[in-house]
Amino acid sequence: MASLTLAGIAYLLAIRECFGAPTFPRRVVVIGLVLAAVWHIEFLRVPPGADDDIHRYVWDGRLQRLGYNPYLVVPSDPAVKELHTPETRNLNNPDLPSPYPAGAQLFFRAVTAIHESTFALKVAFVLCELAIILVLLDLLRGKKGAHMVLAFAWNPLLAIESAGSGHIDIVGALLLLVSAAALARRWRATAAVGLGLAVAVKFLPVVLLPLYWKRVRIRDAALAAAVVALLYVPFLDHGRIPIGSLGAYVQGFRFNGPVFAALDYVAPPQLLAGLAVLVGLVTATWLRSAASEWSLNAFAWPMAASLLCAPVVFPWYLLWLLPFVTSASTLLIILWTVSISPTYIMWHFRTLGRPWGALPGWVMLLEYGCLAAAGAILTLRRMTRSATLQCGASQVD
Repeated sequence: MASLTLAGIAYLLAIRECFGAPTFPRRVVVIGLVLAAVWHIEFLRVPPGADDDIHRYVWDGRLQRLGYNPYLVVPSDPAVKELHTPETRNLNNPDLPSPYPAGAQLFFRAVTAIHESTFALKVAFVLCELAIILVLLDLLRGKKGAHMVLAFAWNPLLAIESAGSGHIDIVGALLLLVSAAALARRWRATAAVGLGLAVAVKFLPVVLLPLYWKRVRIRDAALAAAVVALLYVPFLDHGRIPIGSLGAYVQGFRFNGPVFAALDYVAPPQLLAGLAVLVGLVTATWLRSAASEWSLNAFAWPMAASLLCAPVVFPWYLLWLLPFVTSASTLLIILWTVSISPTYIMWHFRTLGRPWGALPGWVMLLEYGCLAAAGAILTLRRMTRSATLQCGASQVD
C-alpha cells in the first residue's frame, strides 16, 4: 500500500508535467516507455493471487478445449473435479459458472491453446498494452503530442492489473481504442465491428453507442451485430443465448459502488443496473451533441459515469478508461485511477483470513472524497477564470 501510494503521487506529478508541456523530446518519450516496460517485466514475474480472476480465465479456456460450455459447468461440481489443474483448483466463486461474454471466452481459448497457464495470459495482456501504445502514438502524433502516451503507460493500475494480476479488461480497451481510431479515420465498418468486439469482451462500452450515431452506417451496425452474434454460436444452449452467472453478479455482488449502495434500499438491483447503463448513454448522448468533432476523451466519460453508478467498481474496471485520458479535461478520471488504490486493503484483509465484505468507510471517503474535492476546485477555478474574462471584456468595451 505504501509503494502504491508513492507510485500514485509520482504518476500525478508526471502527468502534471505532461499537461504543462506541448511536447517532449522524442528521447524522453522513448526512455519513459522503456521504464514502463521494465516495471511491467517485474510484475510479470510475480505470480497472481490464489483467487485472482485469471485462474477463471484458464479454467474457461480449458473447458472449451475439452468440449464443455463454461456458461453451464460449475467449477465446484464434483463431476468435473478431474478437469481441474493446480492453477484452476482454487479459482474464485467456484459455485458459479462463468460470467464473461463470448469475445472474452474465445480469447481465453485462443491463449490457452498456445500455453495453458496464467503466465501465458499475462503475456498476452502485456502484448495488448503494447498494441495500445502503438495505436496511441499514431493518434497523438501531431495533435496533443506523442508524450501523452505516458499518461497510459505510466499509470500504476496498468502494471498491477494487467501484467500483475492479469485482467481481460485490457483486451477490451484495445479493441475499443482500435474502434475509436477507425472512427477518427472514417473507417466506419471497422469502427462498428471494433465496438462490437469490445462489447463482446465486457458489456461496459455499450454505453458509447450514441458516439457512433450518424458516424457509422446502418449496414456497418448490422455487420457488427452479426459478428457479435456469431461469437455466441459455439455457446448456444438449446438455441438460447447463455449469460452464465451475469444475473447473480447483478443480484448479489457489491463492492465500492457508493451510488448503487445508496439506492439499493429503494429499488431492485436489476433496475439500478439499468440506471447505470442509462447514465452512461445519456452522458454519451450529451457529448455527441455538444461536440460534433471526434474526440478521444469523449470515450472515457460515459464509461466513467456508468461505472460510478455500478454495483461493483473493482480497480481493474478503470483499465477501460486509461487509453482515453489524454488531456486535462480527463483530470478527474486520472485522479480516480489513483484514488481507487486504497480499495486494495480488502485484498490485504483476505490474506489475514478475514472474509470478503464491505470496504471500511474511510476507504470510500478517501477515494471519492478526493474526486469531490478536486471537482469542486476545478469548477471554482473555471468559474473564476470565466468571471475574470468577462470582467476584462467589459473593461475593453
